Amino acid sequence: MKKRGGLPAIGDLPMMNAPQLQAVHRELFGAEHPIANCQHLRRKIAWHLQAAKNDGLPESVRQYAIAIARGTELRLRISENAARRLAQVPLEQTVTTTVIQTRDARLPMPGSLIVKKYKAETVVVKVLNEGFEYDGRRFASLSAIAGEITGTRWNGFAFFGLEKERRRAR
Repeated sequence: MKKRGGLPAIGDLPMMNAPQLQAVHRELFGAEHPIANCQHLRRKIAWHLQAAKNDGLPESVRQYAIAIARGTELRLRISENAARRLAQVPLEQTVTTTVIQTRDARLPMPGSLIVKKYKAETVVVKVLNEGFEYDGRRFASLSAIAGEITGTRWNGFAFFGLEKERRRAR
């Protein structure tokens, strides 16, 4: 059961063997995959077909992918690009992008909740695309929320324990 452009349906992938999967990969990406692992190929092809069917990726998935890319060591990306050039993958079938850090790396992704016990109270702060939400109000910084809670000036990252996590990660 083939779909448009000779590509298989996602449901057909489990019945395909390695050479068939490599042919589909070649059609989708312009080159054979260096690893002929059927399970990996099925997942990669199914993911691509599903994303194409749904007109690309949702914004939340794009942001998650960008977060993963930020954590990827540059030499891994460089070696993958070099391998593509050596395989003579046509330029129109490659993607080059630059990941620009637009948010402080200590902050969790937008939509995340920061939870802190302070005295006898549990403080919950929602991370927004721009700013934070606490107690039904928007704040520009974590420091402003820390000041609201304690009545004194605080570094917001220190108050919520976000600096410690960054130091441990190094």
